[in-house]
Amino acid sequence: MAQAVHGSVLDDLGIRIAGGELEAGRVLTLAGLEEHYAVSRTVVREAVRVLESMGLLVSRRRVGVTVRPTRDWNALDTTLIRWRLRGQNRSQQLVALTELRSAIEPVAAKLAASRASQAERSRLLELAAQLEALGARDRGDSPEYLQADIEFHDLILDASGNALLAAVKEPIAEVLIGRANLGLTPAKPLHAALHNHVLTAQAIADGDPLAAEHHSKGYLETILGEVLTIDDDARRRNAGEGPA
Repeated sequence: MAQAVHGSVLDDLGIRIAGGELEAGRVLTLAGLEEHYAVSRTVVREAVRVLESMGLLVSRRRVGVTVRPTRDWNALDTTLIRWRLRGQNRSQQLVALTELRSAIEPVAAKLAASRASQAERSRLLELAAQLEALGARDRGDSPEYLQADIEFHDLILDASGNALLAAVKEPIAEVLIGRANLGLTPAKPLHAALHNHVLTAQAIADGDPLAAEHHSKGYLETILGEVLTIDDDARRRNAGEGPA
């Protein structure tokens, strides 16, 4: 029960900070948080400790707990990504993470074409075929599609043979899950995105680095265009302009 209470306070406070409700420079007190959440000082201290470790808060004696600027946050922390995707600036987070993928995945695909094992090449082809089959049945928003998509991208990063590239697997998986949870994954996948997934897998299986890089860029350009449109629509709504 105590752990559940701690998790509830941590999530709520984290979402409020990540979403911008509690802006940078805002000073909080342990007493104020204890009163706001109607929990013990121990629970508040533990939540603050976790948020400090993520770079969201800093404690100073005789000052209190201060919200830190976003530049100080551990931006690749998967819990923080989850919180930001639940906030009002979720579209900006989707854009930022897709831009990160665009910088990393094509390089990983290029390396995977040279370094992947035969088992990894075969599995990528299987996953691509599964994604294509589910997409053809308008099941791009299904749990099965999401699971296969996560495994597909995880495998490309692992097959790159570069541990630093593979280190972004969890943030990338989190954004795929976040898009699905927000209802932004279409039942009928965009043809250009899905087709380039298939071509990327085939290029890696064939040991063609340049083609693997090219087709990985292809699906990411399509996805980035999609999330930029979502972000533009969100900005217009926030500005009171209504839909385009």
